[in-house]
Amino acid sequence: MIDTMFKDPIFKGKTIIITGGGTGLGKSMATYLSQLGANIVITSRKQKVLDETAKEINDATGNLVLGIAADVRSIDEVRSAIEATLSACGRIDGLINNAAGNFVSPTERLSHRAFESVIGIVLQGTINYSLELGKYWIQEKIKGTMLNIITTYAWTGSGYTVPSACAKAGVLALTRSLAVEWGRKYGIRVNAIAPGPFPTKGAWDRLFPESMRSLFDPSERIPLQRVGDKQELANLAAYLLSDYSAYINGEVVTIDGGEWLENGGQFNDFRHISDDMWDQLEKMRRTGE
Repeated sequence: MIDTMFKDPIFKGKTIIITGGGTGLGKSMATYLSQLGANIVITSRKQKVLDETAKEINDATGNLVLGIAADVRSIDEVRSAIEATLSACGRIDGLINNAAGNFVSPTERLSHRAFESVIGIVLQGTINYSLELGKYWIQEKIKGTMLNIITTYAWTGSGYTVPSACAKAGVLALTRSLAVEWGRKYGIRVNAIAPGPFPTKGAWDRLFPESMRSLFDPSERIPLQRVGDKQELANLAAYLLSDYSAYINGEVVTIDGGEWLENGGQFNDFRHISDDMWDQLEKMRRTGE
């Protein structure tokens, strides 16, 4: 059981919007931030799911949690969600761009609409909320904090998730670009988290269905030999949104147990070589000398 990083209500009086906050990692972050005193607004397209999640978190923490249905791809719906948040809470201090769409498929099997859907949710949705909230923060002279959820294949690329890789790479560029531009001019901080495998119902089942899990264990790709706990991600998100990280800007924090480093190293698969085989290789090398 992973413990919580902060115990005090460090976000008391602050309001944070979390896109894709009704389920999965978004829900985990929303729950913890609510425990820390924040007013939470969760958005997605399904009002019923949002209502259920908002009630669950509110019952647990006693703090304000609103569920506002909005499609991140629609600028009008994004503006309406921000206006509703301001009407209920008075101001907005933080944003987590967490909404995502992804599926595993050979790229040649995809239609142009598959690309449009994923890029629309991940990249355009992040742009929509970032731009609208950024304008609000600038106008009101609020030094807001933005946190984008990306992936490590935003910089390495990845086969079979090409639309997502394209979109996340765009979010990575947006993160670093806005951190410089808005950080210097307005004191707005923009950072990102690149999570590794964190099992959640829905996304995890789509990306790693049972039939595929029998072929390979995702944890085998990770040096720490386990997948992530959702509280670990929530702890990191809370830190990056808090004043404790006030000097961190434009940074991407990877939380994957070392997965991308292990699988990026050309010779890391040599971990499968037994001691006997190493002895033989050493003997061959010495003989060659």
